Amino acid sequence: MQWSYRFVSGLLVLASIVGMTFALYLEHFKGLEPCPLCIFQRVGLMAMGIVALIAFLHNPVSNAFKRVYAFLATLGILWSVGVAIRHVWLQTLPPDQVPSCGPGLNYLLDALPLKTVLQQVLQGSGECAAIHWTFLGQSLPVWSLAYFSLILLVCVWQLLRRYPVIVTKKK
Repeated sequence: MQWSYRFVSGLLVLASIVGMTFALYLEHFKGLEPCPLCIFQRVGLMAMGIVALIAFLHNPVSNAFKRVYAFLATLGILWSVGVAIRHVWLQTLPPDQVPSCGPGLNYLLDALPLKTVLQQVLQGSGECAAIHWTFLGQSLPVWSLAYFSLILLVCVWQLLRRYPVIVTKKK
């Protein structure tokens, strides 16, 4: 059975919606405030979802377009995977090596250039190292990393898989 490009793109859109819905549920109904790294992970997930939505709606015939969309979606979710890895690493640091808490993301965005904000957020802070939620003994960043990694596998598969060559007859 070969899944169509459109079907897989739809699954990626659905995965993005599910991930964001769960993140917003934890934030608004369970009271878990997202740290800056959590917000950056969401950005990559949303970017992947938007690219997958465009690919789903466009449903390209050209294999080149299919690969461009898959590449862009892969970049988006790769960002989330990278940030989640950093987040998990921060949470595994000994307490004396955890960076001190810095100002909030809103303040950083208002006061500093974007490049500096990115550098400071990706360095992490004490609030990113705190574990506020666990499931089956694992923190939210670990579960996020697992989820993003599964999505990344689908995106890479979408990028590298063989597509049937469509031959058009000339008159």
